[in-house]
Amino acid sequence: MTETWDGEGELTIAVFDDPQNSAAACVAASLAADIAARFAARNECPVSIIARAAGAVAGGLNGSTHWGWFYIRHLWVAEKWRRRGLGRLLLAEAETQAKSRSCGGIYVDTFDADAALFYERSGFVSCGRVEEFPPGHTRIFLHKRLAG
Repeated sequence: MTETWDGEGELTIAVFDDPQNSAAACVAASLAADIAARFAARNECPVSIIARAAGAVAGGLNGSTHWGWFYIRHLWVAEKWRRRGLGRLLLAEAETQAKSRSCGGIYVDTFDADAALFYERSGFVSCGRVEEFPPGHTRIFLHKRLAG
């Protein structure tokens, strides 16, 4: 798409399927710089918490910390380990890690209603919903403030 802007000349809009292209990197870096200037540096630090049994991964949690919050990106427990407390152990370790990194809270999103109930039983509060995302489901956003 091409348009002419008053006094600015021709503006071209292009679409890329490869997020690794240099233009996409420019957008990401420029936004990060703008955000850092307004809200301080993100200081993102990844974290993975892995549970193993008999040499195999029984479950795990991947996330990161930034701006004083711990984000849970993935929490998964193998079928045979579900409903045995492993999810609670992983979440407890995430909370320990969040506190050790001086985080004031933890946040997560899920489109699994049972997972949302699990988080709520663990002290999380629902703070937003997007209906039909993915189709036929609701994406639920939750957070938990950490004491001290």
